[in-house]
Formats: sequence, C-alpha cells, structure tokens
Amino acid sequence: MVAGMEAFLRRVNPDMCVVTAAAGGEWAGCLVGFASQCSIRPVRWVVWLSEVNHTFRVARSAPVLAVHLLAREQHALAELFGGRTGDREDKFQHVRRREGHGGAVVLQDAPAWFVGRIVTRVGGGDHIGFVLDPVEWGDDETYDGPLLRLDDARTIEPGHPVD
Repeated sequence: MVAGMEAFLRRVNPDMCVVTAAAGGEWAGCLVGFASQCSIRPVRWVVWLSEVNHTFRVARSAPVLAVHLLAREQHALAELFGGRTGDREDKFQHVRRREGHGGAVVLQDAPAWFVGRIVTRVGGGDHIGFVLDPVEWGDDETYDGPLLRLDDARTIEPGHPVD
C-alpha cells in the first residue's frame, strides 16, 4: 500500500458493528468496520463483508441482514464476532438473541440495531457491499456512552486471515 494512504487510514476511526445473517437454517455474524449510510432518500446503509468470511457466504442467500452497534465496554462481544469464525464455532450460543424481520438474528444486548432488506450488492475489491433498506430497528435509549470504534478493536485478531 502507498505510504501516504497508510497514514490516512491510521487516522480513520469508524464505529464498528456486528452484522448477522440467516439463510437456509444457518446463522452467521461478524465484526465489520466498513459500513456507512449511502443514501438520504430513501435512507440506505451499506455494509462491506469479506469474501473469505463465513458471514459473507450465508449473507449471499439471506433476504435481510441485521446491523448492530456495540458499546465500547462490549469488547468481548466484538472479539467473539471478530476473532472467531462461524466455520468452526457457533458464536450465537454465547449471546442473547431474538428473531427479527425476515428471520434476521438480532443481538438483544446491542445499544442500537436495525434490520435491512438487501437491495443490491456491489463489488469493491476483496469485500462485497450489501446495500440495505432499513425495515426494523431498535435503540436502547438508556445507553448514552461511547460506541466501540476501530481503535478499540485493533487488538482483535481476525477469525479469517485478511489475505
């Protein structure tokens, strides 16, 4: 990578989120640092999933995805979804969850979340962007602390290698 771009990327500190998918009787979820609002009217959100990730393989067949923001103190939850792979472990046995719109898996302890219908997919290098149309959401209005950011999650070793 070009040195100037590396310096730029070190300054970026986005919110992290956990994205969950359900399809064909299989559940998957991963920690995501590439996500953003991508449209104002209608409101749309895009999450980028690595093609080597178990969650990507499940998401390809899912009608909806659930996107969860985490509190900074939920580092263990971030580590579960970012540092382990669903290829070898059922991450969902360790969390409180419920079924959301379209069969989505909603993590009950997330301070804020939404379920989005997959509108389209976009290529972008080694990640695929899933553009979502929000159809259901929730917010723990009692939580007003900081959210988990990239800097908080840098020590998490990915469950799948980046390369």
